[in-house]
Amino acid sequence: MEAANVFKTLDVELKPNPARTVIRPFGFSYPAAFADGRPTRSEAVAARLMGMAPEMRDRMLGLLHDAMQPRHRNVDRVFLRRFLEVEHDLGVAVEAERDRLLIGAYFSQEYAFESAALFNPSIVTVPDQDQVDDNVAFVLSLRGVGEGHISSVTFRSGTWDGADGLVIDPVSSQGVPPRIERDDDAGWVRLRSDDSQDVSETVIFPTLPSQRQGVEDLRLVHFTDDDGTESVIGTYTAFDGRDARAELLRGIDVRTYEMRPLTGAMSAYKGMALFPRRIDGQFVMLGRQDNENIWLLRSDDLHHWETGEIIMGPRYPWEFVQMGNCGSPIEIDEGWLVFTHGVGLVRGYCVGACLLDKADPRKVLARTPSPLLFPSGEQRGGYVPNVTYSCGALLHKRRVLLPYAIADEYSAFAVGSVDDILSVMR
Repeated sequence: MEAANVFKTLDVELKPNPARTVIRPFGFSYPAAFADGRPTRSEAVAARLMGMAPEMRDRMLGLLHDAMQPRHRNVDRVFLRRFLEVEHDLGVAVEAERDRLLIGAYFSQEYAFESAALFNPSIVTVPDQDQVDDNVAFVLSLRGVGEGHISSVTFRSGTWDGADGLVIDPVSSQGVPPRIERDDDAGWVRLRSDDSQDVSETVIFPTLPSQRQGVEDLRLVHFTDDDGTESVIGTYTAFDGRDARAELLRGIDVRTYEMRPLTGAMSAYKGMALFPRRIDGQFVMLGRQDNENIWLLRSDDLHHWETGEIIMGPRYPWEFVQMGNCGSPIEIDEGWLVFTHGVGLVRGYCVGACLLDKADPRKVLARTPSPLLFPSGEQRGGYVPNVTYSCGALLHKRRVLLPYAIADEYSAFAVGSVDDILSVMR
């Protein structure tokens, strides 16, 4: 079999939708040169509002409700929560709920989180699912890009029968902002999306200074610890507009997540992906710390990564520029199946695969000399041309479902068999 024939592309695509919005915080201040000797802009806005006649404020609240309530569930709760976040910056006491709602709205914005792109998907099975008709239920994460090229994480759910039967559940028109809880001493941020009635409503947008420009390329894994505890864990890239670093997301339940930075010499880089279990008592990750090779990292602490080593580098023309993982390794009888990306001519991204030794994943047993997925003629153009990319695949028996991004713009799906993938490795 030829490598290009291993995967079959399905007639399912996920494209960006500018109609899906979320209400997120909005802030403003004077430039430093103009800030001295005057009230803050927050104080000025609050004073202008409170200086208006009560009748006008009543009318403004009516207009706000007319615009926002059809598009957002529990919108008053969102605005009141935002008021509490900025209350100490206003310089004036605000007692009436109407005025608190209005101020909360002034310090909020409606954000189309997937208006420009919906790409770089990752996928995991739903924990503790009741399997019906041999179908497997999954959660899909995607990177959504909106105004200002800011990246957020959005989700979809669906089922797959192990063959060509892929169903993506209907997507809610709602986007629900999380309630943010911080523990600065522990170093984590907890996101509670209590108002989400469906996983597609949950949106994880930047909340920390390290994430100011985006939460990028979440790589999910269904992790099982040595004591049998199962959890959904994801690694992602936090980007502040200049520097990137690796951070970790842990699912508490379907509506609650914890986010915290990773530390150590290996953590200030993109593309880290966690193995689904410990090996020899240690946590293990893949990364591309030097932007060229695939690295293997080990640690006794899930949140601290100090050392690593190169295990695989560019060999074939389609990966001469760099290599990296396409998500967490998948455990099969033969070893660890890892989907990889390679960058070649005209910065073209292709997807290949390799097989690592199960007991010692430093050992590369085989790899694909030719890409399995690559930009085709009809899929070559887009926001970033010549890019085919994935952040994770799903195994069901001996079949693989690989969601992948096209041109950093939208997402598609392909299915193939483990045996066919192994057959084209060398």
